[in-house]
Amino acid sequence: MNFDFSEEQKLLRTIARDYLEDRAPLGLARSVLESQAPMSGELWEGAAEMGWLGAVIPESCGGAGFGHAELVLIAEELGRALAPIPFVTSAAVAEAILVAGTDEQRRRYLPGFAAGERIGTLALAEARGVVRPESVRTRHRGDGTLAGTKVGAPDGAAANLALVVARDDSGRLVLVLAELEEAVRTVDESIDPSRPSAGFTFDGTPAEPLGNGEEDGWRVLRRVLDRAAVVQAFEQLGTAQRAFDLTREQILDRHAFGRPIGSFQAIKHRMSDLYAALEIARSNCYFAAWALANDGPGLALAACTARVAATEACNEASVEMVQLFGGAGFTWELDCHLFYRRAQNLALALGPPGEWRDRLVDRLAVDHGLDASGRTEPAAAG
Repeated sequence: MNFDFSEEQKLLRTIARDYLEDRAPLGLARSVLESQAPMSGELWEGAAEMGWLGAVIPESCGGAGFGHAELVLIAEELGRALAPIPFVTSAAVAEAILVAGTDEQRRRYLPGFAAGERIGTLALAEARGVVRPESVRTRHRGDGTLAGTKVGAPDGAAANLALVVARDDSGRLVLVLAELEEAVRTVDESIDPSRPSAGFTFDGTPAEPLGNGEEDGWRVLRRVLDRAAVVQAFEQLGTAQRAFDLTREQILDRHAFGRPIGSFQAIKHRMSDLYAALEIARSNCYFAAWALANDGPGLALAACTARVAATEACNEASVEMVQLFGGAGFTWELDCHLFYRRAQNLALALGPPGEWRDRLVDRLAVDHGLDASGRTEPAAAG
């Protein structure tokens, strides 16, 4: 079985890389980080013109109608450029409307996503820590309004539409779409101000159920997060690969005792370990991309594996970059801290790493017929 991308898809990646090298050098992420802007509006408009924001949106809804394989390749290149735009988060909300929205919601919202007019965020958590069904207190009332508070919405500073997990009047968990113009927004002091998160206070904010409102909201949310995790894993993979490439250039150019520091065994070992982590992440990401593109039954497990492996590779690459650049790597003038900031931001954007590791173990247990303790589950009666 071949999990590689087609020649047409690789051409799309080359076009995206060339475009970003011209329009989004690392200095762009720095300029947004040092400003009060929540993102690069110019790059966002360019991404819309290139058709990236509508990669999986059908042409009938104003999108490019490519597919998920193309979507993840674009995400990888955006990660490589440290692009200061909310691509993956916004794509996750569009994906939720695609998989669970009504035909009328698709016609009303998706053209705006493809054109860059709609920017989505996931408003899930109400306090620090892992989001659990029992922790949801936000209410979607019978009059079609929201009441409650959400914190840490990724890319929330730039968003104008939120996918919110809430409870209806019967206490059932539902997903709703909320316009953010009538919500109180509090921008967080983020480690990565080029992609700032935000909190929202809803007090009579208009909102509508995603879809017909009959599906279990938590089940739909898990499905949406799995699909978003694959795309974000590719963004992390791109960030990690760029950090690795720049670090490799540094250790070959920097000399000590008359030779490149990359020739020292200790440095070789560290770079070898990092390369192995990158390739493990890449193989898991490729399989997850295949599962996503084919909506395969193994998507839930593949998404967790890709998310965990890509998070570890991205974090490791950013830390090694800072350290192997030496004393200069800790300075503001070099770009190393930009990679470290982005790695930490992406690690938390869809939930903390520990949550995804626990989810991976749980899904492995289910696939092997085990309970949480590792014991074999008894066969169902009948």
